Amino acid sequence: MPRDDQPARTGTPTALQPVAPSGRRMNRSAVLWVTLAVFAQESVWNFYDAQVPVQLRQYITSAGVVGLVMGMDNVLGVLVQPGMGYLSDRLAGGRLGRWPIITAGACLAAVPFALIPWTVGLPALLACVLGFALIANMFKGVTETLVSDYVAPEHRSRAQGFVKAGVSLTIVVSSLISLLVVDRSLTLAFAIPALLLPAMIGVSWLFLGRRHTRAALVRQPAADGPATPRLSSPWAVVKDLVRDPSRARLLLMLGIFCFAGTWSALRSLLTPYGTEVLGLSRGQAGGLALPGAVAFLLAVVPIAYASRRLGEVRAIQYGIALFLLGLLAGFAVPNGVVTTASMVMTSVGYAAFAVNALVALWNLAPDDRVLGTYTGLYTVASASAAALGPALLGVTVDITGWRFMFLNAAVFGAVALTVFTSLARRRPPVPAAPGNSTGRNGS
Repeated sequence: MPRDDQPARTGTPTALQPVAPSGRRMNRSAVLWVTLAVFAQESVWNFYDAQVPVQLRQYITSAGVVGLVMGMDNVLGVLVQPGMGYLSDRLAGGRLGRWPIITAGACLAAVPFALIPWTVGLPALLACVLGFALIANMFKGVTETLVSDYVAPEHRSRAQGFVKAGVSLTIVVSSLISLLVVDRSLTLAFAIPALLLPAMIGVSWLFLGRRHTRAALVRQPAADGPATPRLSSPWAVVKDLVRDPSRARLLLMLGIFCFAGTWSALRSLLTPYGTEVLGLSRGQAGGLALPGAVAFLLAVVPIAYASRRLGEVRAIQYGIALFLLGLLAGFAVPNGVVTTASMVMTSVGYAAFAVNALVALWNLAPDDRVLGTYTGLYTVASASAAALGPALLGVTVDITGWRFMFLNAAVFGAVALTVFTSLARRRPPVPAAPGNSTGRNGS
């Protein structure tokens, strides 16, 4: 018998299948504190993406090699996040939930990150960069899975909109640190996000995790469904995914792989692009993402509401199309004004992907007891692509020159658009349920 807050799952789930309303309102307080926890970790990662490439270029001249090093953190994510997600699923229903992994990881990861500007020589720099990436990846996906613990299924797309709005603010914070602090004190610039990480995770735990109980969860591991036996390991979850006769989950992961790689490549090489093509200083180039971050912030919540009507996959398809238009505009006229407009368009397009991709994959999960593992699988698709994307785009830059970077990225983005177009045609959007005018995830 299905629980009151969880619709029964029969047969193969689909990413576009409507989720029945549970009668619960979205827990706005929980969304706030989950957003703060995600904000804490993403503020560090965004500054990492903006400034570590330039730090590496002090020792490495090849854009391809810089992109390869920047992609190594994603390789580590692929290796550790599925297992950590499965471990967090085993802890989720306990007294402390997933929080021990998150709080310990935040405190440990801040140390090597703060030491990056203090390093002398490439080996020491790589040790700090990879040390931070390893520790931070151990709790990154676990933090993102908190949405599924405290927010009912029909509200998760909307909650992701608010969470991603918070994430967009981290790009603003990163850009402001680049603009105002980097050129004056690099060590202080790295220290600020390193201090924010454990401090804000601690606040989130104080107001949400400290009161964590099984009753506070909107879903609990249950043993009432004979059709959904507990999957005994991360490998068992993967085998279940591969054996899905509809292949919808595999196709969705392929689309995530394609677009996440394109976005990561663009973000990782944007600061060097600004210095090489636009003639900006390092601090000014690090601030190129600021207008796009503001646009992302303004667009992400409306996109979350619109996605409930369109369906997650269709919304992602439209977002990638806008992303490509932005890249082509930036390539056509490489100056500060047009590049700013280009980053606005690409960021809004990416927002559609950021809001919907993980929720779509959660909706495909065979059981709510494996959502942490599915977050890890999302990382396998996105992080493995992000590990390859910067290196591949960097190689094309080595061949064609920095002037053609936006055009090269558009070619990669076109592949992602093709995959999501195929998926959208294969599973068209489901109309709103009778009597529910709010559409897919109505409340």
